[in-house]
Amino acid sequence: MVDAVVLAGSSNDGPLKECSAARFEALIPVGPKIMVEYVVEALLKAGRVRRVLVVGPSADLAPLLAGGRVSVVESAGGIMENIEAGLRLLAGERRVLLVTSDIPMLTPRAVDNFLDLCGDMSGDLYYPIISKSEVEKKYSSTRRTYVGLKDGVFTGGNLFLLNPDVYKKCVENGQKIIQLRKSPLGLCRLLGIGFVVKFLLRSLTLAEAERKVSQLLGMIDGVVVVSKYPEVGVDVDKPGDLELAKKNIDLGR
Repeated sequence: MVDAVVLAGSSNDGPLKECSAARFEALIPVGPKIMVEYVVEALLKAGRVRRVLVVGPSADLAPLLAGGRVSVVESAGGIMENIEAGLRLLAGERRVLLVTSDIPMLTPRAVDNFLDLCGDMSGDLYYPIISKSEVEKKYSSTRRTYVGLKDGVFTGGNLFLLNPDVYKKCVENGQKIIQLRKSPLGLCRLLGIGFVVKFLLRSLTLAEAERKVSQLLGMIDGVVVVSKYPEVGVDVDKPGDLELAKKNIDLGR
């Protein structure tokens, strides 16, 4: 059993502001409920989640979510600060499940499957990816960002299983990568020209990418797992995504 932190502090200042006047993305209505409610419900119904801590606008969320196995704490700032706030309140936990609030189609089965794929949870960071074919088979109209590897074409998920002890090291090294994201030369120096060439030729394997990310984040033990549940990767960040979520939630009722 693990505890989960739901990150619900993102302001609604992107494309979704056209669809809703809600101050935070987590508060945007999707059918009869707000977006984050579906995520929390999926976690509570999963067999391997013990408690859920939601980090976001507490005045709005506490009346809807707090109680029983769910706690709500006020947002501490950006995503990194909110992760740190959640981990601090769950101090002493061996592993913590981090979940974004923008995946309302998440299901208990998808959560449990991801945790099953993490095995004995001895790694420091587990990250799910989903093949393009699996996503398009279930959600044919969605548009995601994909990466082509030798093993296939994948998109990333929105669940992370983290060893809290390595979080600060990951953040420090991750920020270096973010700072270089607009400098191709700087990224090549960081990643190595051989890695970049293999990526461009789509001859890079999943295992090679996993090793490189683990190295860049500070020699942690990072593990990529392949999920067959596209709902862990289909987030809602555009009007079209919101319509898709509403349609699928209506069909499920």
